[in-house]
Amino acid sequence: MSDPVLLTARPDGVVELILNRPEQGNALNEAMIDAMASALGQAANMASLRVLVIRSQGRHFSAGADLNWMKQARLLTPEQNVADARKLALLLQQLDTFAHPVLALVQGAAYGGALGLISCCDLVIAAANSRFCFSEVRLGLIPATISPYVMRAMGQRQARRYLLTAELMTAATAERLGLVHCVATPEQSLDQAAAEPLRALLRNGPGAMSTAKHWLQQISDQPITADLIERSAERLAEVRIGDEAQEGVSAFLQQRPAAWEDDNA
Repeated sequence: MSDPVLLTARPDGVVELILNRPEQGNALNEAMIDAMASALGQAANMASLRVLVIRSQGRHFSAGADLNWMKQARLLTPEQNVADARKLALLLQQLDTFAHPVLALVQGAAYGGALGLISCCDLVIAAANSRFCFSEVRLGLIPATISPYVMRAMGQRQARRYLLTAELMTAATAERLGLVHCVATPEQSLDQAAAEPLRALLRNGPGAMSTAKHWLQQISDQPITADLIERSAERLAEVRIGDEAQEGVSAFLQQRPAAWEDDNA
């Protein structure tokens, strides 16, 4: 039996987390969720990691939850059932708070829980023929664990429509609603579409991106008060005297690549 998730590191600092159940449409079950959580933990500890890319083998990004896994929930005790459901909720939190930039490459179908994964990524690029669906209610289920992240990505108004209707969305619609950031042209592969965004990320200070991501998560939806303004000034003052910021500013003034820049970035 092949591993449900593969983890590969590239020389340029990009680490790929690959969903590897193509025969099952990369549907999420307990084994895949556990494997993803483990892979995220391994990736986070890689000193060379600059950007994490999540992608899938086969025709589809992910068909959502494995329905055989869902059906087996009836055989569990109430406590086991909650613990089982908690696995996906904790995986989404782990992905959402991952310290480095996360880029998702989406092809084929992305249904149900897969849209939770996508909503937790910093940048999402979709193939032109990809399609999206919050399919839970069609199956008598609810999108409970993914909904906080989906509503943040789409906004409450649009999320309420699509989470309740289970309408099929094209890549263009998903882009318009904020689920994906850009759509590859029909002539482009996902790797071709991702090449420039990856180059842009690799040009940036690794520590700065992690710090900025954490800061943005901290201030999300907070009102702009005097306290927030003061905290923002303190945070900038702290960061700009650090080694990475000093190197970045010096490199710009001296018109040379910064120390962290790959020669091909």
